[in-house]
Amino acid sequence: MKVEQAYLGTLLKENYLINDSGLKASQFEQAWHIALFASMKNLVGKGNSVDIATLSIESNLESFGGASYINDLISLANPQKVEEYEQLVLDAWKEREKKNILSIAKEEDWEIAKVISSLDAINEVRDDDHTSIADALVRVFEAPWKQTSQPKGVLTGIKRLDDMTNGFQNGELTIVAARPSMGKSDVMLHFAKQAGWNNHLPLIFSLEMPEKSLTDRLIASTGGINRMKMRDPYKSLTPSQKENWSHIVGRVTETNIQIFDGAGQTVAEMRAKARKQMHQYPDKKPILIIDYMTLIRPLHHHNGNANAQVTEISRDLKGMAKEFNCPVVVLSQLSRKVDERADKRPFLSDIRDSGSVEQDADVVMFLYREKYYDKDSDNKQLEIIVAKQRNGPIGTVSTIYNEFTGEILDAYHTRAV
Repeated sequence: MKVEQAYLGTLLKENYLINDSGLKASQFEQAWHIALFASMKNLVGKGNSVDIATLSIESNLESFGGASYINDLISLANPQKVEEYEQLVLDAWKEREKKNILSIAKEEDWEIAKVISSLDAINEVRDDDHTSIADALVRVFEAPWKQTSQPKGVLTGIKRLDDMTNGFQNGELTIVAARPSMGKSDVMLHFAKQAGWNNHLPLIFSLEMPEKSLTDRLIASTGGINRMKMRDPYKSLTPSQKENWSHIVGRVTETNIQIFDGAGQTVAEMRAKARKQMHQYPDKKPILIIDYMTLIRPLHHHNGNANAQVTEISRDLKGMAKEFNCPVVVLSQLSRKVDERADKRPFLSDIRDSGSVEQDADVVMFLYREKYYDKDSDNKQLEIIVAKQRNGPIGTVSTIYNEFTGEILDAYHTRAV
């Protein structure tokens, strides 16, 4: 019952989660909770908020345990664990249903086939992922005679890369991997800015770099400012840079980037935060960008097995992309064995603690800079190597990278500021 209390308290505290609930009132055990959840769903269905005042109008508060009990529920709220609570409530309901079926089956001497079918029915509580082949074929039947345009994903502003991938696609997991200091963070911010300027909602989960550093980098790359100057803009910026400052800040503001810089976040915590942002910005399609893979905290320890932990995380990230029907882009480190080869361009097997990452990812991109290995080189190219693309070609895209400002350009791209 404690889990039911925490779950309902979370919904009371964060009303936007009520519509996301996959539970039915009848799946709660406690009578107060059944009545409360039904009233909450009714209120939300009418477009009302849910609090003690609206609940008292909807029903007698005593049928929910009274105002003090509702306040006690809210004190147990934890939005980051809402999915865990929901699953536990559902599991408890299934266990009760199983025991009830087996008890009745014993009393009434059911045939084994009836017992099995009744138990199977318990797991059929959700049917929103079902499509009959007949319905699917209706959608494509006229395709040979009807011109359609392929919907573009979240574009990167790098023309050759966009031509190759058609942008980051809904429901797909993209891994961007490189050795440290290769430019991963600047590529991440470039993707986020371009997404924001194209009216998407970039959600950055930075598990290593603090928000201030990311904000400084966003300003530097957008304004073409050496980021060393961001340590003390008052002393370091030139008069022309100061004159252009408000315009640069305005352009960064227009990206509408949301930054979450807590360390050791789990996929479940990121999912809860993303869902809240999606409700706050219902007119914008999100893109989730995570820095980086092995800093995500797994839900299970797996006895310290790094491969098993990354496998769990990779699977959950892919599940999140499908659940939200949005792109999920995750940065990843490459193992040191890349540096031991003559040709230091990465392979798929170089992804650190790869586990099932290669299998789960729809797209894998590597970053490579010659200047990273030859400090005296004047080569400003940063190669984006598309090593895997489930639904498209692979190949290499060359960009121009300014390691001092963090700006990334290609031959077709003009600066956005």
